[in-house]
Parts: sequence; C-alpha cells; structure tokens
Amino acid sequence: MAALKKSTLLSRSFTSAFVRSLIPGGRSAVGLARVISRYNSTAAAAAEEPIIPPVSVKHNQLLINGQFVDAASGRTFPTMDPRTGKVIAHVAEGDAEDIDIAVSAARKAFDEGPWPRMTAYERSKILLRFADLLEKHNDEIAALETWDNGKPYEQAAKIEVPMTARLFRYYAGWADKIHGLTLPADGPYHVQTLHEPIGVAGQIIPWNFPLLMYAWKVGPALACGNTVVIKTAEQTPLSAIYATKLFHEAGLPDGVLNVVSGFGPTAGAALASHMNVDKLAFTGSTVTGKIVLELAAKSNLKPVTLELGGKSPFIVCEDADVDQAVELSHFALFFNQGQCCCAGSRTFVHERVYDEFVEKAKARAIKRVVGDPFKGVLSKALSTSGATTCCGGAENDSLQQVDSEQFEKILRYIRSGVESGANLETGGNRFGANGYYIQPTVFSNVKDDMLIATDEIFGPVQSILKFKDLDEVIRRANNSNYGLAAGVFTQNIDTANTLTRALKAGSIWVNCFDVFDAAIPFGGYKMSGHGREKGIYSLSNYLQVKAVVTPLKNPAWL
Repeated sequence: MAALKKSTLLSRSFTSAFVRSLIPGGRSAVGLARVISRYNSTAAAAAEEPIIPPVSVKHNQLLINGQFVDAASGRTFPTMDPRTGKVIAHVAEGDAEDIDIAVSAARKAFDEGPWPRMTAYERSKILLRFADLLEKHNDEIAALETWDNGKPYEQAAKIEVPMTARLFRYYAGWADKIHGLTLPADGPYHVQTLHEPIGVAGQIIPWNFPLLMYAWKVGPALACGNTVVIKTAEQTPLSAIYATKLFHEAGLPDGVLNVVSGFGPTAGAALASHMNVDKLAFTGSTVTGKIVLELAAKSNLKPVTLELGGKSPFIVCEDADVDQAVELSHFALFFNQGQCCCAGSRTFVHERVYDEFVEKAKARAIKRVVGDPFKGVLSKALSTSGATTCCGGAENDSLQQVDSEQFEKILRYIRSGVESGANLETGGNRFGANGYYIQPTVFSNVKDDMLIATDEIFGPVQSILKFKDLDEVIRRANNSNYGLAAGVFTQNIDTANTLTRALKAGSIWVNCFDVFDAAIPFGGYKMSGHGREKGIYSLSNYLQVKAVVTPLKNPAWL
C-alpha cells in the first residue's frame, strides 16, 4: 500500500493519533477480522485490472498571476490514484512563500487591475465564456476528477461538471444585479448604501467534491468583483488547475484567480493568517475549521465562512413506504462513496417498521456493485459503437476512498462499532486486494453514544437507530455537535412540518436528499460552520456594505 499522504488543514480526516485511539482493546485483530469479513467479495472483482484513464495530466504547476510556475522551493508532491495507490503525477508543492507571491498578485489585480473596474456585464460575459469552456472540455475534466478522487466517472461527467457550469452561469447572472439601496433618513440627508467587493479572498477547498467546491467559492467571489487565491486539497489538485487554465482562456485578467497546491500546515496556514487577505472561506473538518478561524482572528481579524462537518439524521417515520425509504436512505449515505459532509449517516427508523427496514437496507447494500469508477467511460464507448454492456455508472458505484489515511480511518470506525455492540449486518472490511475500496457497510442496534453515531466517519457506513415517537427523535437528532443537514421521510404533511421546524440544521430535505440547485443556500448550524454558500446568500460573503450620507440643501421632499 502506498505511503500515507500528509495531514492537511483542509482534510476531513482526523489525525492519525486520533484514528489509532479508535482501535478497540481486548480483542485480537484476527478475531475482529473474522467478525467484519461478512461481505462476499468475488475473486474476479478483486483481480480486475484498473482501466486506463482517457486523459493525461497536462498541468501540474502552480498558477499565479496568469502563469504556470514551479513552487519557489522547487518541491513537488505526488497525487495518487485511489484505485491502485500509485502516483498519477507530481504536483508543485506550494508553501508560505508561494502563498505570499499569489496574494501579492491578487492584491495588485484588485488595487490596480481591470477586474473590479470593468462593468459588471463584462465580468458576467467572462464567467459565461468559462462555463461554455467547461462544457466543451466536460469529458476531460470529469476523467481528471475521477482519476484523482475516485468518484464514478458518470457522476463526474453527467452531474458534477455540468453543475459546475450551471453554477458559474448562475453567478454570471448575478454580477450586474448587485446594488445598494437608497434610504430615508430623519433629516435633510440623501442616504445610500454601496455594496463593494471585499478585496482579496482566500479560499481553501476539500477533496470530496474538488470541482464543485471550486465553483461554490470562486463563482460568487468573482461575480462580486473580488480577486482570489485558492488552495486546493493535496489529495485532489488536478481539476482546479485545469479549470483555472480555461478561465484564462475565457478572458480572465492575470492575477484575478491564483491556484496554489500544497499542504494545510504550510500553504493553508499561510493563507489563513495572511495579513493581506481580506476574506477567508474554508470547507473541511470541524477540527481544522477551528484552526482556520483562530489563524484568521490572530492575523487581521478577516471574516471567515466555514462549511464544516456533519452527522446528519435521516428520519424514517412509521407511515413511510419502506422500499422507497430504504432506497433514499441508501443514496443519502452511500452517494460519493460516503464522502459527503451532509451524508444521512444517522438513519433513525420508527420501531414499527424498523426490522423490515434493516433487512431491506442490508439487502440493498449487498446489491451495490463495487468496482473501477472508470467503468462508466467503458460503457459510454461501447454504447457509442453500438455494443451493449451492463457496467454503466448507474450499476457501478466505486466505493473507493480517497487515500490510505481515510481508508484506514473508516475501517477503524467500523471496528469500533463492532466492539461497542452494534450489529454488523453486512460489509465491514476492505474490498479486493488493491486500492482503497471498502465494502458497503450497514450497522443496526446502534446507540446514540457509540462513535459510529456521534463522529463524522466520512465513508460508506450506515448506522440504523430505532425511535418511538416524534418528540424522542427530535431530541435525539438534535443531540449532536453538528447541524449541517437532515432528511425526513413521511407521507404526513403535519409530521413533515413539525420536523422541519424542530430540527436544528441548515438544510432539511423532505422525501428527497442531496438536492443541490445553484440557487439553494447551503451551510450549517452549530459546529457545522457559519455562513451560507450558493444562492443569493453567498454574495454577502464577498461584499462590504458602505453607508454614504450627503446633506440636502432646501430639498423639495424628504
């Protein structure tokens, strides 16, 4: 197995020391392996050769002031293929010196360059041209995302790249609609507010949705007229570098958008604490979010938007259609290999339908196909040639984790669940002999104080809990440090209304899950962060409000 990647300011994984603390004592590793090896992985699946990605890595440097450059130190780091643990490419490793160069470029572009001074309509046209280029290069970008992250190719090609283009078109539409107000005052004064770009925005994005998180942050920042320095996740740097190259092809001026790849303790910390950064946005773990917030406060007290971890409840009420509820709860947890901050990772099921639900949830997990995420590319090629195949993206769900550190962390949480007395219904171990694949895992008889019910696992592990009535499930669902999202599955509108108002979370999905429209705001309560991304609410993250008061001489009216 490849060496562990370095820990990072933007990784959702916990520290290695914390992960080691999850290894249960009192039972041998061999004994635990017997307990958790219930999933029947076939020798044929394990022996599959990885599909050769239909793309090559063209850009692996930093992109600063419109130019590809090596890191000032000359260092590089490997980005790995999660299917094999082998190196895809060596990428420039930026650190504090590179961050300083990038921030200087962004500052000059904001203070002296054309971007904040051109008309909003001209800015919108560049964003629209960029969206067109994303669509033109859809397949290549999707292949880079799959190769670097491990998500199914068809998910990247048919959902995530098109959604990224949609987001930039959405913010292009906002660019020339940002304005202040004229306000009445108690006296002879003309009062107006101006909504001004905040300046240089520092942004740190995670590895689970690299391209979409790039869009969530870069889109509103640029639409408002700001300049940006973005630090990519060291696990997945490739798509952001490629996309920013397309941005410059669309006409983006030099220095407006700068990309630095590197590690959290060096590049991430330097960006968070930089005195010339006016605004910071971070997506990642709650533990790291606290560090980012502290660095921002100790430097120039820059405002910070945080989108952090979650342990979202998915509540199945007694009137639910069990088959539909099983399918939706399965999607809510296993989508994107379980590497989703808002995953429905606490499945609360009413006691009247609990046993039936557990059996069907187990069967659904066993049915899930684990395999090479590029099988979607193969099926597309075959269908184009007139051939038929059964290995399309809808039937192949990958379930590989992004790197060895995340892989080992999830397996240790699974062992913790077994040790604490939860029933392991299926899964619980690695899948195959190569890469970072984990079997779809389902636990029943889960109690609220178990680590698998309290901690953000960030992997394909479904924990099913039993409840008796609404008051109980509201209390238990809210008894969490997190408050990012929640799901409600019921046929009763009164039940739905009761739960949507009582649950303390930033997004509540009723009889659906993971609906992410460009206009729908996203963010959390409590330790899931503060501020909102997407929609009109995200614009306020990147604007200053200035009040301008002018005396009126002999006004005709007030």
